[in-house]
Amino acid sequence: MKQARDTTFALMFMVMLTIAAGNTALQSVLPALGRSLGVRDAEVALAFSISALFWVLAAPFWAHRSHRHGRRAMILLGLGGYATSLVLCGVFLLAGINGWIGGTAAFVLFILGRVIYGATGAAAPPAVQALVAGSTTREERTRALTLLASAFGLGTILGPALAPYLILGHIGPVAIGLAAPAFVFALFGVAMLVAVWRRLPDDRSDDSSHGAATAYPSIGGQSSGASVTAATAPEGGGRIAALDPRIRWWLFVGLVMGHAQAMTGQVIGFLVIDRLGVSPVDALGATGLVLMTGAGASLLAQWGMIPLLDLRPRALVLVGLALAAAGCWATGHATTLPAIASGYALASLGFGFVRPGFTAGSSLAVDASLQASVAGKVTSISGASFVLGPSIGVALYGIGHALPYDAAAIACALMLPLGWRVLRE
Repeated sequence: MKQARDTTFALMFMVMLTIAAGNTALQSVLPALGRSLGVRDAEVALAFSISALFWVLAAPFWAHRSHRHGRRAMILLGLGGYATSLVLCGVFLLAGINGWIGGTAAFVLFILGRVIYGATGAAAPPAVQALVAGSTTREERTRALTLLASAFGLGTILGPALAPYLILGHIGPVAIGLAAPAFVFALFGVAMLVAVWRRLPDDRSDDSSHGAATAYPSIGGQSSGASVTAATAPEGGGRIAALDPRIRWWLFVGLVMGHAQAMTGQVIGFLVIDRLGVSPVDALGATGLVLMTGAGASLLAQWGMIPLLDLRPRALVLVGLALAAAGCWATGHATTLPAIASGYALASLGFGFVRPGFTAGSSLAVDASLQASVAGKVTSISGASFVLGPSIGVALYGIGHALPYDAAAIACALMLPLGWRVLRE
């Protein structure tokens, strides 16, 4: 019995890892793709903003239906949407690369492919959570779901790290080029879909375990832990307004921090191309390195430094904002690859402190009956940051290359005195 549970958990871990890695891999190569196709930077940001918007809207919808329709069915739906989206995106990009259609037309179609991912990919994580929760004891549940959530963070490292090595040349007369990562990660998605279809039985069970909406898997969007809190809290608890005095300032700080992180993460690929003065294809390896160091620094904060330092939520937020402000400014004014990577890692380290800080602060501000409601709002805040944040960052980047990073640094710096004054534990 235990071996079967371990096998199921390993499979679910790989499902979460695959979804996050595929999304961030595509996100890491898209700036180079846009430049290669002669597409405006704003259109590149729009592709992921729209995808994130549909994810934010769809995630709560699917989270309430995994129990009714069966967890296996929801996981298959999420993986099917993920793989279908990547295949379509790869085909549309392939058409643009080979000149069969114009670059703008290729990106318009690409955005439609991303809508499929945003609308259906969000079905899998809540069902995965519910499946794991239903197979663990109450004592094991939080630890198992936390480990499961770490798969998203690990995926944000592996996706950008692998993407530069998946670029292909020609297959016969057809140039594959930068579209290759979409096809490769689609194959991973199909492999996981087949594994789930074969290994998991139909499970429309009567147990009370449930999953929760998960924030959009994006570069820099590591798990805050709110989804785990919502998945382990009893259903049917009380409701709390986002502007409730107990939590509103925690959520406000999280919203500002999330937009700063989304802005800077979205334009980092463009910054590498322009500051290093290299072609879009040649910049892929450097971009992957920068993104990997940033994701690694964020995970170092959440997995290593926070447990070691044992800081309270308010201290986590204040320390994180200071580090993020310094890192954003350093990144925006860096001119070499080591300097860009170091600055981005420092900023990501700071964001890695703030994200669990504002999550824990919001949670500790209310009693047990409101935990699910607060966690849902934290997840919404985290996901909403990646709806407008990327487009804002690219718009500022069009005015000045350092401007998104300066704006993020100023925003984080302004949050320091505000947080010192208004955040209460």
